[in-house]
Amino acid sequence: MRRDQKLALVLVAPLIIVLIGLIAYPFCMSIYTSLTDKRIGLPGTFIGLRNYISLFQDEIFLQTLENTGIYTAVSVFLKGILGLTLALMLKQITHGRRWFRVLIFLPWVVPQSLGVLVWRWMFDPSPFCVLNWLLQHSGIVHTGVPWLADPFWARFSILTVNVWREIPFFTVSFLAGLVGIPEEFYEAAKVDGANSARRFAYITLPLLRPILGIVILYSIVMTVGDFVIVQVLTAGAPLGKTHLLGTLAYQVGLAGTKIGQGAAISLFIFPVLIIGAYFLLRIILR
Repeated sequence: MRRDQKLALVLVAPLIIVLIGLIAYPFCMSIYTSLTDKRIGLPGTFIGLRNYISLFQDEIFLQTLENTGIYTAVSVFLKGILGLTLALMLKQITHGRRWFRVLIFLPWVVPQSLGVLVWRWMFDPSPFCVLNWLLQHSGIVHTGVPWLADPFWARFSILTVNVWREIPFFTVSFLAGLVGIPEEFYEAAKVDGANSARRFAYITLPLLRPILGIVILYSIVMTVGDFVIVQVLTAGAPLGKTHLLGTLAYQVGLAGTKIGQGAAISLFIFPVLIIGAYFLLRIILR
């Protein structure tokens, strides 16, 4: 047993070193930096919690917290509903199911930055962009929609891209769970006179609960820390109405050279990640 324990420690040691070097050390440095007034190229001095106090007096930061909450809640809700709907539809398809899976999974396979750049081209404010051209020639609108210039439409655009990007992950995960449910349960329910709604409520949802929990918690963690979609589409504009914590931390810490304040902003993501990871591990272990 002692030899096995020593061998196990030797085998695990490289992974522990990598985790300490790439995760633990940068995280501890971020905490220390957030307690200083450090700027790029200048040494910082310890100022305690002054960065955190000033953030709660900043309207843009408070707006960013609101943006992050709304963005995460609406996005995860839409992805859950649409992903489950698509999974149920795919399960009923008998011919060409593989091709439909490939088509649905394409947004997840395409590099994120490339996909967002295509959407930015589609959201171009000129009358000749794809979406405005289609809307005008179909008679739905008479003038072009300011997709990325108006706060409401900018938020709508970012949500659309995020949902488009992650729906394949939800759909494939839910479809795997649906395929794993034995058909005997549904046949027995039919014999007992249960309609489709009752079969969904009393068989499908309870047996999908573990997968639902894992997928939703994973999506919450990834959505809260989203950066590429917002940065490429709007970079927080207009008037900071589309900023998320990641983009605001980048703008303040790197573009604005205030490394200490940027580190403080980025650390507000950490409690959400810890809570999400805790419940995710509990679900997996259960």
